[in-house]
Amino acid sequence: MTPLDPQAVSALFTRADGAFLFARWGRPIAPVVFGVTDETVAVLKGAIEALCVLTGHKMAETDPELGANLMVFFLRDWDELPATPNLDRLVPGLGPLVARLKAAEANQYRIFRFDDAGAIKACFSFIRMDEHLGQVPADTLALNQMVQAHLLWSDTAFTDASPLAMVEGHAVLRPDIADLMRAAYDPVLPAMAQDPAHALRLAARLGRAQ
Repeated sequence: MTPLDPQAVSALFTRADGAFLFARWGRPIAPVVFGVTDETVAVLKGAIEALCVLTGHKMAETDPELGANLMVFFLRDWDELPATPNLDRLVPGLGPLVARLKAAEANQYRIFRFDDAGAIKACFSFIRMDEHLGQVPADTLALNQMVQAHLLWSDTAFTDASPLAMVEGHAVLRPDIADLMRAAYDPVLPAMAQDPAHALRLAARLGRAQ
């Protein structure tokens, strides 16, 4: 697969309102997972670890400021969120958010928090296991979700095409997306950018970001 061109890279970080916004994690990822079996937790953490190896980023047991900074919640119904103890402290406006998610019949939602430099410092990922997601293999679901938590992608980034591909019946990260994720964590580049020219800097590294 050929590398993404600058226009395609830009589209992956250009939001529906037309604003370009790129951000990567600025601290080690310390994950915690709720609502699934220990076996599924291991699959999710394995996906995070694989992506950290890919990008050269780090994982940690705990975050000194937040304890856990990547919180993944699996649930059957959005009404479970307001019943989760203290979640309203982490997610202001939880009630109206749940109402919007129910109205949209959404099955996933992510909230990012950022440090003073604009880098990602926390991510809350909510996954409602509807009929569609319930049919997705655990390893496929885990990899897809962790890819989307690893960078601040556009809200429309993977609407038309998944970041994954099927190889011999198994889901793997698309080579062009893997290349882009490696480039995104190049330490020479800033952890956050709002200038669309950042897409050109990313694209220039594709094909050699090994």
